[in-house]
Amino acid sequence: MSERRQLLIVEDDDAFARTLKRSFERRDYDVRVATNPEEVEALLADWRPGYAVVDLKLGNASGLACVQTLRDAHAAMRIVVLTGFASIATAVEAVKLGASYYLAKPSNTDDIEAAFERAEGNVDAPLDARPSSIKTVEWEHIHQTLVETNFNISEAARRLGMHRRTLARKLEKRQVK
Repeated sequence: MSERRQLLIVEDDDAFARTLKRSFERRDYDVRVATNPEEVEALLADWRPGYAVVDLKLGNASGLACVQTLRDAHAAMRIVVLTGFASIATAVEAVKLGASYYLAKPSNTDDIEAAFERAEGNVDAPLDARPSSIKTVEWEHIHQTLVETNFNISEAARRLGMHRRTLARKLEKRQVK
């Protein structure tokens, strides 16, 4: 009989975290849930999961800090960043900090489990130029600024030269949960 795989889910959306937890438990994972970086550190004090799913945006906190904490605690941990705020900038930062994979929401348990198994890059990945729309370029610039300001909406809006409420509305329109 094999030992159960240990999984930490770092997600501040309670309903999504419960659904994901139940789904992974049915696949024979021992699952624990944290909603912020402090809970992650508390769990890591006496538990070493081999897998983690981390939401990029945790209320006012950044999931990137959790990725770094998890990688520092256990270098071989398979970490998947899951986000409704996908951008090239945050994907690059997540991988630099130690994430194994980066998925945009909506993603399901099959997608996440497949990401855990992908240890190597794909040299056959298509290199076709994907034309970027103005909206995509704007979204990626907004995300880069959010990362630089540690997801501080007011500071990001100031740096972007827009009103805070305008930025908040843009984020609400693009949010995928």
